[in-house]
Amino acid sequence: MILLYAETECIDMKSNLNADFWNDRYRNGMIGWDLGYPSTPIKEYVDQIQDKEIKILIPGAGNAYEAEYLFEQGFTNVNVLDISEAAITSFKSRVPDFPDDKIIHQDFFEHTGQYDLILEQTFFCALNPELRSAYAYKVYDLLSDGGLLTGVLFNVVFDKPGPPFGGKDESYRAIFCPYFQIEIMAPCYNSIAPRAGAELFIKLRK
Repeated sequence: MILLYAETECIDMKSNLNADFWNDRYRNGMIGWDLGYPSTPIKEYVDQIQDKEIKILIPGAGNAYEAEYLFEQGFTNVNVLDISEAAITSFKSRVPDFPDDKIIHQDFFEHTGQYDLILEQTFFCALNPELRSAYAYKVYDLLSDGGLLTGVLFNVVFDKPGPPFGGKDESYRAIFCPYFQIEIMAPCYNSIAPRAGAELFIKLRK
């Protein structure tokens, strides 16, 4: 059963959450956050998008089921980014027809480009909380004018060291308000059952 996140050994938040750490997680199957299919809130959101040529980035994409779904629905400019080579390799083997030039093996904070939409799914919560302000600024920098950061954040404070690192509405607003107009930050009505009541849907406009 999938819980809020991995039922694996937690690490101290000061640990170096680098490529080696995440490669080890993927190679050893320690990926309890992995749903095995697109997140329902994100799937139902992208089902409403009419323009299938918009430029989309999914950072910290992991196995990238959302990217696979978008690709299957005819979206032509979906970009997958992850620091973990193991995650990238897994995605390529599962979705061999996905364009190679849109699969990016890189640290998110070193990435450059301009996107209309950035989808957030279990990346923000995997970062050391000390990086949250830097994340907000980096997303702002990567979005075109009027671009959107959309997706899901945990709406719960975990009682164990992360990752994942949780949080609440108030703290998130303080992080994002300097850069974004908050159009939606509200409890998800369509979370999967194990995460019901523990997720916020966000739609933030640059």
